[in-house]
Amino acid sequence: MNKICLVSPGHIASNPRLVKEANSLLQVGYEVRVVAGDTADFVRPLDKALMLSVKWTCDRIGLGTRPAYVWHKLKQKLARVLFQLGFRNIYIAMWAHSLISDSLAQAAIAKPADLYIAHCLAALPAVAIAAQKHNAKFGFDAEDFHVGELVKIPENNLEIVIRDYIERTLLPQCCYLTASSPMIAEAYRNRYGVSIEPVLNVFPLSEAPVKLKEFANKEPFSLYWFSQTIGGNRGLESIVEAMAQMKTSVELHLRGIPATGYADVLTQLAHELGVGDRLHFLPSAPPADMAQLAACYHLGLSIEPGRDTNNNVCLGNKIFTYLLAGLPILMSDTPAQKELSLQLGEAALVVNIHNPKCLALALDIWFTDSLQLEKSRTKAWALGREVYNWETEQYKLLDIVQNALKR
Repeated sequence: MNKICLVSPGHIASNPRLVKEANSLLQVGYEVRVVAGDTADFVRPLDKALMLSVKWTCDRIGLGTRPAYVWHKLKQKLARVLFQLGFRNIYIAMWAHSLISDSLAQAAIAKPADLYIAHCLAALPAVAIAAQKHNAKFGFDAEDFHVGELVKIPENNLEIVIRDYIERTLLPQCCYLTASSPMIAEAYRNRYGVSIEPVLNVFPLSEAPVKLKEFANKEPFSLYWFSQTIGGNRGLESIVEAMAQMKTSVELHLRGIPATGYADVLTQLAHELGVGDRLHFLPSAPPADMAQLAACYHLGLSIEPGRDTNNNVCLGNKIFTYLLAGLPILMSDTPAQKELSLQLGEAALVVNIHNPKCLALALDIWFTDSLQLEKSRTKAWALGREVYNWETEQYKLLDIVQNALKR
């Protein structure tokens, strides 16, 4: 029985992709251990609930006591200075990039494994160090195009160089690479010349509603969006502005924890535009409940604003959650979402979210065609069951891991 250790700087409840991967690897016979971050108080109850439903083990790593945190910050500042001066190795780059990477490495080293898998860039040096210690292999799952998460401005130059150094040094040493979208995979291939396979961030059929929800196609219609955090620069302001210009009455339902002060900001905007009574904030919920909860609305929102390279090439969790729920999707016209929309057909409506007037017109047309609404829901439901689910997609990952271990 091969031992596999998955490592992530984030909470397990914030990373459903890692959870699905761990479950599938365990199910086919691997011994699975997870090392994950534990840094946010508001996520811990979700972590605790999730651990009751899984059979793999998890070591959760925090930032330590106040003195330990101060030490990590000082070490990071020193490492960034050294890196900028030209003193560069993977340890200095790791310390410069993340406060938690060193602790993740020590936790991963604590128990030997045959394969260490990193989720998120901060985990990549950690698994490389653990694999070297135990003469094992390591792989990397690129949920994002990490260098492309930063806008190219002078303030970001050092961090971009650090991220590039980590990836350029370690990606060629990985026994396999996966990415969460075809365009993220393409971006990595173009930048580093590595072989990397897309594995979509779809969800298990067990999380889907039992049947497609029936709606009365009449006003008010409902728009739905969810995230761990509800905040600015996510396209929500454009949706509110469009609502105020629509002839059709629609409500906006947002699920998650609002960033400090953001609920007041968005609510004030909605009231100024005359739609304050149609804005609703909903509590956060466990990742496994998201498809069930989404099924209660008319149209799901995947409104990436295209603020950086990564935002343009990613395919978010929301898309595949909505499909599993039988929910048609309003998608912003980023390159990755436009490409996917060709496969989704009538289950997707692609718009320019930076133009509220055109957005309002598109939504009015969408909601006034009751026959099209039914067709789009049926199409989304079929896609979720036949194509975009974890029962189908997981075999890509399992084959990749099996082949990597054989090599």
